[in-house]
Amino acid sequence: MTGLTRRATLSRSAIVAALSAAGIMPTKSALAAWNRAAFEGRSLVEALAALGIAAPAASGEVQIVANEFADNGAAVPVQVVSALPRTTRIVLLVDRNPNVLSAVFALGPMAVPEVSTRIKMAQTSNVVAVVEADGRFFAAQREIKITIGGCVG
Repeated sequence: MTGLTRRATLSRSAIVAALSAAGIMPTKSALAAWNRAAFEGRSLVEALAALGIAAPAASGEVQIVANEFADNGAAVPVQVVSALPRTTRIVLLVDRNPNVLSAVFALGPMAVPEVSTRIKMAQTSNVVAVVEADGRFFAAQREIKITIGGCVG
């Protein structure tokens, strides 16, 4: 039998909890970097500024893979692929959402520079992907049309 059993998973969870309580291992909340200003930004400029990103250059090396139409704005599948070497961060924004920042992905040096997720969209909008590679910022955008309700804001 391959994979983790329920018992092994519970045992490992208990060990992690004990190490966290002892201060040996940081808690999950300490590991997650929360940039409240970026996630509360009401415009692309505000969100990008809070992330320390100014005027990313358009790049054909950054690709947004998504359908042109989404039947349900509550869960729109989006994939971002970067062909840029040394990609360390991928940021997803939706310019007409009440809060434009949807996701930030930090990538390690050995990570494949592509991410897939589902985002919530209030209405038809441009989805913008910003990639940090080798200390510089690059962007791509794609319009996704929502045909049935999205997020309420």
